[in-house]
Amino acid sequence: MKWGTGLERYFALLKILEIGSFTKAAEAMGYSQSAVSQMVQSLESELSLKLLYRSRNGIKLTPEGEALLPYIHRTVNHYNAMLEKTRELKGLNGGLIRIGTLSSVSSQWLPGLIKDFQTLYPKVHFLLHQGDYTTIPAWVRAGEIDFGFVNPDAESVRGLHTIFVTSGGHKAILHPDHPLAAQPWVTLEQLAKETFLLLEEGCLSEPLEAFRTLGLEPRVELRMHDNFSICSMVEANVGVSILPELALRKMNFRIVQLPTVPPVIRRVSLVMKDPDILPIASRYFIEFFLKRADTLP
Repeated sequence: MKWGTGLERYFALLKILEIGSFTKAAEAMGYSQSAVSQMVQSLESELSLKLLYRSRNGIKLTPEGEALLPYIHRTVNHYNAMLEKTRELKGLNGGLIRIGTLSSVSSQWLPGLIKDFQTLYPKVHFLLHQGDYTTIPAWVRAGEIDFGFVNPDAESVRGLHTIFVTSGGHKAILHPDHPLAAQPWVTLEQLAKETFLLLEEGCLSEPLEAFRTLGLEPRVELRMHDNFSICSMVEANVGVSILPELALRKMNFRIVQLPTVPPVIRRVSLVMKDPDILPIASRYFIEFFLKRADTLP
């Protein structure tokens, strides 16, 4: 440890009390005994108080020293905390944040957040792995990503640490010429009778769960991993689908979006192994993200 010119006197005093010897304290600190003695004398001179005295039982604090000891401990602790924070901040000078993300999250939430975060920490870089409710928790367990976005209800999340972010809805999407497109809403019973295009998101599908809760099984004719491709298929009148509202933002397809009855809900959480062992850059980004969670679209 490097001893600051002012604080070294406090460290010396505490080391003497810890070890009970000027000589051994000097050895532990890498100083001569005379140097350590001078540090204590300098502190006593500055305070105009005697802090230590030698007795048959070793070195003891004077009553004045006893009274000041809590303040000395507090000063040293604050200094150590400052050093720890400094080390953390230096870790933000070149960190890599690895995130497992859903396509809707990476296209709608992350661009602005990453831009704002890199304004504060320009040397931090990002690596985004786009996955689903199966692959993202697997990447977390394998250490391939620091954290990810998932539905916390997915079986694959069990045993991992999650932080709830928000809940969002889904919309049914149909070709404008579809007979159901003129309605103000569409029921799941109606959609179950149509050619259905399913967004494949791994071990959990919110639309399928909603159908099955009603005892329905949709006619799934096509499964895709990409929101954009599903919208293209619906625009071509291949079938109908249900997608997260977040995924449909900024989509310029010639399709109709309708609320479903009952509504289909998606919960979104962050998932990680242990927040206490995350790299410092990832911890800072998660804090940054959660502070802005209420403003997310």
